[in-house]
Amino acid sequence: MFGVGSSCKDHMVEAERALPGREQAISVPESHYVLNTPLVSPYPEYTQVAMFGLGCFWGAERKFWQVPGVYTTAVGYAAGYTPNPTYEEVCTGLTGHNETVLVVFDPNKVSYEQLLAVFWESHNPTQGMRQGNDRGTQYRSGIYCSNETQVAAARQSMSNYQQRLNENGITAPITTEILNTDIFYFAEGYHQQYLAKNPGGYCGLGGTGVCY
Repeated sequence: MFGVGSSCKDHMVEAERALPGREQAISVPESHYVLNTPLVSPYPEYTQVAMFGLGCFWGAERKFWQVPGVYTTAVGYAAGYTPNPTYEEVCTGLTGHNETVLVVFDPNKVSYEQLLAVFWESHNPTQGMRQGNDRGTQYRSGIYCSNETQVAAARQSMSNYQQRLNENGITAPITTEILNTDIFYFAEGYHQQYLAKNPGGYCGLGGTGVCY
């Protein structure tokens, strides 16, 4: 992936030093390349939204669109300062954003807790500002919640998974950030469902081997 081995910063940029960004949102395809559902809201009233950062968003998105009960997914940027950033800007480390997967799901078919299990098992949440060989603030582990109920569930799940890691000999502390924010900027169209369009493309996704 473009960001691998790049000079992305390992420390969060201060808000006053972040890039200015732009007012206009980046355009994306109307429908999901795999699920054929709308990429952008409005979504059906019965659905809920979750957001996760777990390293390179190409592989992370594929992991979630394969979950039964997920209505649609998209990749983009969250938890930073720059409005409507480009991928190249995010890679500089000067936007504060994390590569993030937006997951729209039917809670009658898959619970938020089940999505959290997918999150924990699909990456190593103890690595700080990197995921494997991908280094930089854009690869940090993060759960971005749309309400306080999700925040509480995320915090409880983190405590549970820390215990599971410890029981399996992994004593490093989890570094996942948990924020209550619904701000999400869509990534460029070529990033959306990238691994469905490019089956041989890079995927740095890898877990600890410890089940939730």
